[in-house]
Amino acid sequence: MTRERDVRVLHELVRTHGETFAEEAGIRIKDTPQPLYQLLVLAVLLSARIRGSVAVAAARALFDAGLRDPRRMAGADWQERVDALGRSGYRRYDERTATQLGDGAVLIAERWGGDLRRLREEADGRVPELRRLLQEVPGLGPAGADIFLREVQRVWPEVAPYLDAKALSGAERLGLPKGPDRLVESAGDTEPAVLAAALVRASLDRKLAEDCLSHAA
Repeated sequence: MTRERDVRVLHELVRTHGETFAEEAGIRIKDTPQPLYQLLVLAVLLSARIRGSVAVAAARALFDAGLRDPRRMAGADWQERVDALGRSGYRRYDERTATQLGDGAVLIAERWGGDLRRLREEADGRVPELRRLLQEVPGLGPAGADIFLREVQRVWPEVAPYLDAKALSGAERLGLPKGPDRLVESAGDTEPAVLAAALVRASLDRKLAEDCLSHAA
């Protein structure tokens, strides 16, 4: 009965809140340089102590301003980055984040030629090494690296299934098993990236989790 309940809860959660954060930000994830860089920018923004909706809006504002790849981000005026962040309401961290995005773009361009697939190659299939390398990017700490890996597992299969502590806290809130393998099994055909995003949303929003449990009952 517990297994059946877990399946119902996850089905309802994914049905109603299964949009990845990359999708919400308008990023079409592919294993190509530009969307991978855009995902990294989103991870930097989401890792700050600010509402997720504001971080997503900030990513959209930066991309709308043409700052979609490391070359353009590094070449933009610092004030241009600050202004784009400010237009989205990302004001508390705008100046520091504008600096971090510029510095990070320079690092990515110089070390990996603007192509995060080279970072992947450097990690040689080792997820802990991927996580460590990501944290060399200014503004991307452990939380930001986890965000990137949760989303990139859609196109980097060696990462999957990647359910970090934030996703597992969502599972706990929903009364689900905390073992990643059990969760993936109960989620059926759901992509691990979609499952992870839905669980994170449950961890961030108590009412969302309660509504999900109510409808799945």
